[in-house]
Amino acid sequence: MCVPGTVQRVRERVENEGLPIISRRAVLGGGAAAVAAAAVLPLPAVGAPRRTRRRDLTHVFRAGFPVYAFDPPARRTLVTVENDGFYSQEWTFGEHSGTHMDAPGHFIGDGRRTPEIRLRELVVPIVVIDISERAQGNPDAHVRIADLRAFERRHGRIPDGALVAMYSGWETRVDDPAAYRNADAEGIFHFPGFGIAAAEWLLERRAIAGVGVDTLSLDVGRSQTFDVHLAVLGADRYGLENLANLSRIPPRGATAFVGVVPWEEGSGGPARVAAFW
Repeated sequence: MCVPGTVQRVRERVENEGLPIISRRAVLGGGAAAVAAAAVLPLPAVGAPRRTRRRDLTHVFRAGFPVYAFDPPARRTLVTVENDGFYSQEWTFGEHSGTHMDAPGHFIGDGRRTPEIRLRELVVPIVVIDISERAQGNPDAHVRIADLRAFERRHGRIPDGALVAMYSGWETRVDDPAAYRNADAEGIFHFPGFGIAAAEWLLERRAIAGVGVDTLSLDVGRSQTFDVHLAVLGADRYGLENLANLSRIPPRGATAFVGVVPWEEGSGGPARVAAFW
């Protein structure tokens, strides 16, 4: 579809041969019904219990999505079904846009990059540490060791290989980039993240796969030293930022699927993250 002359050839066939332009609605309602049904029905998991609930933990990747630095994502339409017979866009964005992964190589010179992240690291237990009540009154709230211990007293030990995610409720601001970054008069951001003591506790005492947040950074927004990034990525774990819907999955018992693209030499990248339980 992308070889030179494709657009012109498709347009000529549509105009000269009277080929129909089939709408997405017609496809889903007609001959592709079997394909549509297959997309809806869950695939059987060999040797695993049937999962009955699922939740997308990914924000829609859109133009203007708030970013920590550099330019936000931008897009333009290249061709349309009406004019060219098929539809395609061109996107421009930094790797760390939208719901995305920070691979170890994002901060560590010889750290692994996205093609080196192993499949077994992308299908992992997920636990949710809820600090939303504290974050409501304090945008600089962070995950503390006390939060991790309280979680384990209530829900049991954090399982080996888990993704440990912070829920702060910050996702309610995502449609307002200024509120999401929450910069003060000096340009310092204020939003929740992991505290370095909690991150080090997890790395030293629990065999985690990585950490995730529903904000722009693993570190609290006001951090200027990025200690959590350095600790987590330096321990060859990954981070996930701008997660969504963490309040809509169980604190423990779900499995996360992290669909990051193995970008060539990628320091991370946008990811489709989902939870099943």
